[in-house]
Amino acid sequence: MFQQIIDQSKKDLQKAVDNFKSDMMKLRASSLSPEILEDIKADCFGQEMPIKQLGSISAISPREIMAQLWDKSYVDGVLKAIEREGLILSSRIDGASIYFTAPALTAESRNDLIKLLNKKKEEAFQELRKLRDKAWKDIQDNFAKGEIREDDKFKGRDKLDEAVRDFREKMDEIAERKEKEILG
Repeated sequence: MFQQIIDQSKKDLQKAVDNFKSDMMKLRASSLSPEILEDIKADCFGQEMPIKQLGSISAISPREIMAQLWDKSYVDGVLKAIEREGLILSSRIDGASIYFTAPALTAESRNDLIKLLNKKKEEAFQELRKLRDKAWKDIQDNFAKGEIREDDKFKGRDKLDEAVRDFREKMDEIAERKEKEILG
């Protein structure tokens, strides 16, 4: 019984790592990545839709990306969505295409990005702790119901702690790589 809880927890922990990895891809480093725009929701005829569903996004150069929208009427909604996200990108419109250019990173902007990275990392670690606490509570509840023996309860806790440690290390590695990327 406790193994089922551990297995489910590992799935949830992997989702948390995947979400963290996705967040890290959106953080701008020395070059812009199309992923920075993909999931930003833009207003399209009164409905919020991710930009990746409104057109194709591609990298033109390390500091420039292009959103080639399916329809010219999407341009205003996409521009407003980018502005709302607080991305510091200048834009140039050419028909249904929008070219986004990022300013060169300064020492100050790199420090700001590192602070944001650390904030996101701490939020991700909090998510891991919540998932661990939930799984541990499930194990304890099953022990209280008599569905898990006492020694299995503690084996479960040890396996759970080991899994959380492994996933936390993965997050640390992702954050370290991103920090090196930001610092250039």
